[in-house]
Amino acid sequence: MADRAERKGSPSPATQEEPDLAPRIAEELRLDPAAVRATVALLDGGATVPFIARYRKEQTKGLDEVAIRAIEEKRDQLRALEERRSTILTTIAEQGKLTPELRAAIQRCRTRAELEDLYLPYRPKRKTRASIARERGLEPLARRILEQPPSGNAASEAARFVDPKKEVGDADAALAGARDIVAEIVAERSDVRALVRARFDREGLVESSAVKSKTKEPTKFEAYYDYSERAKSIPSHRWLAIVRGETEGVLRVKVRVDEEPLAREIAARAGVRRGSPFAAQLEEATADSMKRLLLPSIEGDVRDDLKARSDVAAVGIFAENLGKLLLAAPLGRRIVLGIDPGQRTGCKCVVVDDTGKLQTHTLVNLVTGDAAREHAKRTVLDLVKRFSPFAIAVGNGTHGRETADFCRQVLRDASLGDSVVVVLVSESGASVYSASDVAREELPDVDLTVRGAVSIARRLQDPLAELVKLDPKAIGVGQYQHDVDQTLLVKKLDEVVESCVNAVGVELNTASAPLLAHVAGIGPSLAKKIVAHRQKKGAFRARKELLDVSGLGPKAFEQAAGFVRVRDAANPLDASAVHPERYGLVERIAKDAGVSPSALVGNDTLVAKIPWASYASADVGLPTLEDIRRELSKPGRDPRDAFEPPKFRDDVRTIEDIKPGMVLDGVVTNVTAFGAFVDLGVKQDGLVHVSELADRFVKDPHEVARVGDRVKVRVLGVDLARKRVSLSRRAIQ
Repeated sequence: MADRAERKGSPSPATQEEPDLAPRIAEELRLDPAAVRATVALLDGGATVPFIARYRKEQTKGLDEVAIRAIEEKRDQLRALEERRSTILTTIAEQGKLTPELRAAIQRCRTRAELEDLYLPYRPKRKTRASIARERGLEPLARRILEQPPSGNAASEAARFVDPKKEVGDADAALAGARDIVAEIVAERSDVRALVRARFDREGLVESSAVKSKTKEPTKFEAYYDYSERAKSIPSHRWLAIVRGETEGVLRVKVRVDEEPLAREIAARAGVRRGSPFAAQLEEATADSMKRLLLPSIEGDVRDDLKARSDVAAVGIFAENLGKLLLAAPLGRRIVLGIDPGQRTGCKCVVVDDTGKLQTHTLVNLVTGDAAREHAKRTVLDLVKRFSPFAIAVGNGTHGRETADFCRQVLRDASLGDSVVVVLVSESGASVYSASDVAREELPDVDLTVRGAVSIARRLQDPLAELVKLDPKAIGVGQYQHDVDQTLLVKKLDEVVESCVNAVGVELNTASAPLLAHVAGIGPSLAKKIVAHRQKKGAFRARKELLDVSGLGPKAFEQAAGFVRVRDAANPLDASAVHPERYGLVERIAKDAGVSPSALVGNDTLVAKIPWASYASADVGLPTLEDIRRELSKPGRDPRDAFEPPKFRDDVRTIEDIKPGMVLDGVVTNVTAFGAFVDLGVKQDGLVHVSELADRFVKDPHEVARVGDRVKVRVLGVDLARKRVSLSRRAIQ
């Protein structure tokens, strides 16, 4: 459990008694308060999200993982807000400035921005124009400007503050310094800042323009050379693209509002009185406050909010794509011939057995002459005859399609075309895996190129088990992944991997340490200890033997046990998703049915006859009983789809073969905010823009496209110079 908690990095609850966060979490997420309170208590007690969602449905009233993670995230946000509130109260109190009214105002704040705006006048500052003016004794004059008296003379009163020793040379200098103080006071007023924030929220306009010196050659940002859009509605991918253009020096970017009406509102809020001899001074000070202090500050906050909002959206897209990829249909425990294609260095060929263990490896070359090609034919055919693979997995990189076609022809010539399937497999990140510590530990006696081919073969067998060994960012299904908040990205992707691993379950005796590390309650350190225990003591014979692993205590066992499987265990429930805490209940049900528990497991007919509702109690409700019923009917069932190889046209091998008007079969490889990328069997994926995804309006591409979907598309256009293919799914029958 320590591993998992350390990896998540959740804020610790305050040591002092904290407010009850459940009502606000429930209000903001529109969830049942009792379910939220129970979920928070379970999370605080060290329970993991998969465990809570699967095995604590009665307490949470059936909340799913999405809702539980939302509660966890909101809990952490609110605790961070409370910690900041406490710090601010303490700091202001130490300054001796915490009045009952200010304390009440701080306690009412519901957002970080509101808190920081109230705290701003009390925050320690570096030297400013206002602080210099205060050092010169000009604050009384500033107060006169703010008071807007009905009589007096600004110039003559300012003359009394002239002091060359304090660098106040004349009345104008005194008034200028006093206005600096006024400008800062106005800019630090929470109500004025709220006014400006509201204006940006309603009317803020993102504007971008080209930096001429950087746009003499074509760039990726041409669409934004003269662009504007409402800040509140700009899509995440567009904002991230614009900011990237700014970062690369191609674009100038600003978020602006109409300043004239805003200046009038600020002046009115500051209390300008037309009849006062100090009115002009206050108007000038508020105009300066707006331009020099308020607009840059609030624009910065707005940009930060846009970035945070865009990061959340982009990371959400990445997470959804990753989840679909990890849960792609596995080939299963079958022998695979894996090929990492290459032209200059040749094609690396490996055979892995049904557990993914390397059996042999060799090298063939398809492009260095007829003799080499004939040798390659004999080698591939020999591997097929010796090892009888169910499939040949070919990496989809450079020369991948040609290599796959070569293998199909070899099989056809040997009358084996119907007995071995050839599949193109994504090789994104395979080179990263090859050079990793995990690969060196798994395959210490072979070089990087062989490890890459092994990874390709294993990806076909079980995408989830192999891809968890990679940093998810290397898999290539993200959007602006290098531009977003990396802490957020890592956290969300880790959550996705955790959810997928626990949804499928893990075979305790064959799982790698990286796979075990994502099982609820385990983490990297315990995963290595489990593998070391397995290597030293032999295979686990029962789930309860996990407790023999050094450092794995009852709490970790409680969290993990339901998600690990032990094939051929003495107790068949050990190979199911039934948690050990419910074994006694299953034994009682079996006894009442007059059979042994092993006779009940997998017996659909018998399971259907059991009066499940009669076993409901305060501890075990109908949701848990329904889960047990389903698991007994189909123990250890895999939620992933059955494997089906994609089919591409034989006459489309390169982008040059693709012509406008063609209707092609493809596989969705990535879904972004602006559309979906589709593998057509050539090196370059085509793009279906969001406007071409369906015959109806589509706001979110994820509504109609998912990674791994088999789709038919029509070619709209081919840009050979830029290697781009435009596709449509509209009017496809």
